Amino acid sequence: MEKLKTLLVANRGEIATRIIKTAKKLGIKTIAIYTEADAASSHVTEADIPVLLSGGASKGYLDADSIIEIAKENNVNAIIPGYGFLSENADFARSVATAGMAWVGPGPESIESFGLKHTARKLAVKAGVPVVPGSDGLISSEDDAVSESKRLGFPIMLKATAGGGGMGLATCNNVDEVKTSFATVKSRGEALFKNAGLFMERFYPDSHHVEVQVFGNGLGDAIHFGERECSIQRRHQKVIEECPSPFVTKHPGR
Repeated sequence: MEKLKTLLVANRGEIATRIIKTAKKLGIKTIAIYTEADAASSHVTEADIPVLLSGGASKGYLDADSIIEIAKENNVNAIIPGYGFLSENADFARSVATAGMAWVGPGPESIESFGLKHTARKLAVKAGVPVVPGSDGLISSEDDAVSESKRLGFPIMLKATAGGGGMGLATCNNVDEVKTSFATVKSRGEALFKNAGLFMERFYPDSHHVEVQVFGNGLGDAIHFGERECSIQRRHQKVIEECPSPFVTKHPGR
């Protein structure tokens, strides 16, 4: 592929609109996917070609097979996943490459290392990066979840190891809630990300969600774009991102 001509944006909302606007500036044709609930969304109206997904609102953006089929039908050169949804799905990344299209994102091996939260946590520990208290790997049973929650102390959060976008998370304040949430998080991970694995971390209600975005070109060069404050959330999903983070600005060096 000498030049990227047509790009499918496998996402929605502000990330999709930002990608579409950038692609247009570069003269790249854009394909947007959407569910019926998003028919009037900006990413649909701004793309060159919008295509309705066959799945419902809850699973449409996670239907990898349908997305690749749409890409083939529209002679797409590359698929960009944005963040959340299928962005951390190594099998999807491989399927895109197998279909003869470029995958705009980390390679499958990197996704498998960092896309699964429990393995990313282990890599952080190995590298000497501080992490919050949590389980040592995946939790296989409800009884183990109860024991682990007692060890860590409440409140805790059960987390689906796969996927993103705030889905597959449950905060628990006592043993009964752990028992109730264990099966829910497990089934949600299986249904949304085809991975039922889950782990546990101590939950800190007054903490801040601050991210640092790193960009690499795949050739050994990497830069960062500073930090972003993502603490304003609804149902564990980011509503507003602030850059730079007001908290970090007020507390330099922490």
